[in-house]
Formats: sequence, C-alpha cells, structure tokens
Amino acid sequence: MTETSVPALDRRLNAFRADLADETLRGKVEAAAFARGEPAFVAVPVADLRPAPDLSRGIDTQLLFGEPLRVFDRRDGFAWVQALEDGYVGYLPEAQLTSETVPTHRISVPRTFVYPQAELRMVPLQALSMGSRITVIGEAETRGTRYFLLASGGAVIARHCIEETAVLSSDYVTIAESFLETPYLWGGRSGFGIDCSGLVQLAMMMAGRKILRDSDMQAGSGTPIARQDLVRGDLVFWKGHVGIMEDEKTLLHANGHTMTVARENLDAAIDRIGWLYEQPTAFRRPPA
Repeated sequence: MTETSVPALDRRLNAFRADLADETLRGKVEAAAFARGEPAFVAVPVADLRPAPDLSRGIDTQLLFGEPLRVFDRRDGFAWVQALEDGYVGYLPEAQLTSETVPTHRISVPRTFVYPQAELRMVPLQALSMGSRITVIGEAETRGTRYFLLASGGAVIARHCIEETAVLSSDYVTIAESFLETPYLWGGRSGFGIDCSGLVQLAMMMAGRKILRDSDMQAGSGTPIARQDLVRGDLVFWKGHVGIMEDEKTLLHANGHTMTVARENLDAAIDRIGWLYEQPTAFRRPPA
C-alpha cells in the first residue's frame, strides 16, 4: 500500500493512492481504480489512525467507539478508511472495525466504564470516552442506579449518555473545561489522552458544532479578530498549536508543557510559547 503525491489535495482529507482512490475524486487524481468505500464503524474504545499501514508510525488522530467511516481497502490486516465525522483518512487494524451497529446514544462524560451487567461493583469490560457512539437495546436498574444495556455487550451508567442527535451543551467551552487535567497525547482525541486541536474538535462536536481536526485546518474557520477583542470561546493559534479562551485573559489548552489540559494566563502563555513557536499566528471567532 503506497500513497501517491498530489500537491493540490491534502492526503489527510482525501483518499487517494496510485492504485486506488475515492470515487468522488475521479477527474481530480489519477489512480488505477476508484471506489465508493464500504460503511463500517469503530469496534474498540479508541482506534489510532496512522498515515501508513505500519504500527511503528506515529498517529495522526484517533477514532472513537461506534464512529462511522468508509473503508476503501482491506489488506495485510489493515484497513484504509475515511472518518465520516471530519473526513480524516488513514490506516487502522482491520480487526478494530465492525459493520454491525446503528448508534442510538453517545457518551457525554469524559470517561465512563462498560460493566458486564447492570452492576457497578463488577470488574469493567472496558472504558469509553466522551463522544463514543453506543447502541442501547434495553435498560436496567440496580440499587437506584439506572443503566443502559448495549448491543455490543455490557451496561453503562445511563446518566453518562445522551441521545445520538442531542447536544450536550450549547457552550462548547464548558465541555472543554470538563477535560481539565486529562493527559496530553499527540494525536489524541479522547478522554484518555488528547491534543490541542483534538480538544477543540471533540468539545465542539458535543456542542453540535463542526470543525476540522488539525490546528492548521481549524485556523481557516470562523472570523479573524484582534487580540483585544478576544472573549470566551474564541481561538488562539500558533504554528502547530491552538487554545480556547475561557474568558478575556485565560487560555484553556491541551499542551506539552504541563502534559495536560490546563488553563493559563494568555499573556504568560504567549511569553512562554514564544521561544519555540514565536507569536500567535491568528485570533479567530469560530462559526456558531
């Protein structure tokens, strides 16, 4: 599996190789064959998406349990896929996919457990991140705690879920704040580890808002503003980094300095970051 290089198209958002490409790119790229891709869903709590079918390669991003995607190729234990949430393209182990799910709910807290049955005293089967999509097939109650029973097996705390089409909060900053102290992870996009642009994207997704995955992509969204006009919810960009304004003076960001999601005075952050990434490249107000 090898990729071809087409300067006009970003390989992160367009599925094309010399031997195979997305049918929607016909006429835009040259490839030996074209395909529409088959629907599938992520079957593990967090699936690492890589730029090549090689587990030694660093991850570009992550896909969450139940997340829908299209599969263009399956070979040598890997699948070449495109996420439907943000269009990201990459490779993951084929065994991490399933075609047998229709999500009904999403996890609405940073992290929660899946128990073998409706009993929190049992050893969990796995843990799921906020944003994970689950299929609920029933309910149960134990000692006053309500559980959802899952088609994939096990049970989750019902109040840790919202319906698939529901919005967790209209204020995406409040959602981002719930990730405070979450470990920083390059390419991370879950409650177990997250990077700067992953925090922005996941929080916005749970607020019913769309934004692309990486900071350079996000820097093109919304409206440019002046630094003195920053308010809660605005974004501050550096080369390779993004943070969210909690208020006019406080930045919330997943960062490699504290190795967590942390809040920091904006002026102090600009001074600290400046020696490596220079001054901010943009201040933007994301679209509603």
